[in-house]
Amino acid sequence: MTYEDFQFLSFEHRPNGVLVITINRPEVMNATNARLHWELTKIWQVVHDDAKTKVAVITGSGDRAFSAGGDLEWISNMVGNPKEISVVMQEAADVVYSIMNCEKVVISAINGVAVGAGLAVAMLADISIMAEEAKITDGHVKLGVGAGDHAAIIWPLLCGMAKAKYYLLTAEFIDGKEAERIGLVSACVPRAQLMDKALSVADKLAAGSQGAIRLTKRSLNGWMNMARPIFESSLAMEMLCFLGEDAPEGVKAVREKRAPKFPSAQ
Repeated sequence: MTYEDFQFLSFEHRPNGVLVITINRPEVMNATNARLHWELTKIWQVVHDDAKTKVAVITGSGDRAFSAGGDLEWISNMVGNPKEISVVMQEAADVVYSIMNCEKVVISAINGVAVGAGLAVAMLADISIMAEEAKITDGHVKLGVGAGDHAAIIWPLLCGMAKAKYYLLTAEFIDGKEAERIGLVSACVPRAQLMDKALSVADKLAAGSQGAIRLTKRSLNGWMNMARPIFESSLAMEMLCFLGEDAPEGVKAVREKRAPKFPSAQ
């Protein structure tokens, strides 16, 4: 693929080798549909192979969202559908592993709400910079499915098991200040300063020893590689939940903007 092949990702190639990637579905708060989810599996190999790119910065279009989770119609198609579940399960793993395998440093500039696959990209970035006003949540349990997109491979490493369990089991939202305090993101700044900060870090890395930086990333990713069996188990458990009785109610509750009444809780 080439950059021109992407429908929902836009690109700014800066002269010093910094590539700015923007998730570009602003009319739906950059939510992932089937096409965007697939694109998020493919872009990192393109970046990896691009000799002119040294560092990638990814953010969301507009001020409201980095990516507000999965498009509801797309998620609805997964419920009770083994064939669709199989496709999404493979893609969800590819999102995680392709960011890890990309030799270039990836920086996420989390400008607004980040949920689901968008949150996976934000958290798997090598450096995550979050607006103080932004909010994130894994959110899976509120939908009636296990936290499988990315959380098991990275959250316990970032913020420790106690905080990881608390926020993944409750699905409470976390703002930028709290995310930085518990170590879930690298840094937080006021939203007005977010891109300046992200680009400043990217510029510094682009001017550094590329071999040393990339091999340091590879070394540190060894910690996440040790957690691959845990991640793949969590991903399988999430997809199993889409075949259960709670997921249809979770999707319906989101559609109707109300609290879910899960059958398993009755």
